[in-house]
Amino acid sequence: MIALAKCSAQHRIVVAGSKAVELMFDLHRRGFARAAATANCGRAAGQYDVALVDWRRRPFRTLEPTLDWLVKFLDQAGVLVVWVEPQKASATEALRLSLEKRGFIIESGTVNECGCAVSARRREHNPLRKAA
Repeated sequence: MIALAKCSAQHRIVVAGSKAVELMFDLHRRGFARAAATANCGRAAGQYDVALVDWRRRPFRTLEPTLDWLVKFLDQAGVLVVWVEPQKASATEALRLSLEKRGFIIESGTVNECGCAVSARRREHNPLRKAA
C-alpha cells in the first residue's frame, strides 16, 4: 500500500473495516508488530501514526461516520489511508471532498484490480503547504 511502503516497523498502525483483524495479522506477519485493529485499539487518544481503512465491498455513505470516529485515533502528523473499490470519477471526487471536510488533503493515490487507495494528511501538517 502507498503509505505502508513508507512505514517502518516502529510505526503505530490502526486498521478499520470488515477485515481489520485479518489485515492486522497480515501486518504483524510483515513485521509491523505495533498494528492494531479497531476491535482492540483502546480509547481514541491520537496514539496512531497511520490509520488504514479497508472500505472495499461497503457502501460509501457508511464511511463518513467511521472516518469521524477513526481520525480521533490518529496523531496530528499521522497519515490516513482509505482503500475502496475502484470507482468512477464522481465517487473519487466524493471521497476527496469527504476527506477535505475533515481537514485532510490527498497526497497520493493508486488504482488497481484490488481497489483504489488514497493517502492523506491533515491540512495543517502537510510539509509542502508549509514550505510554500
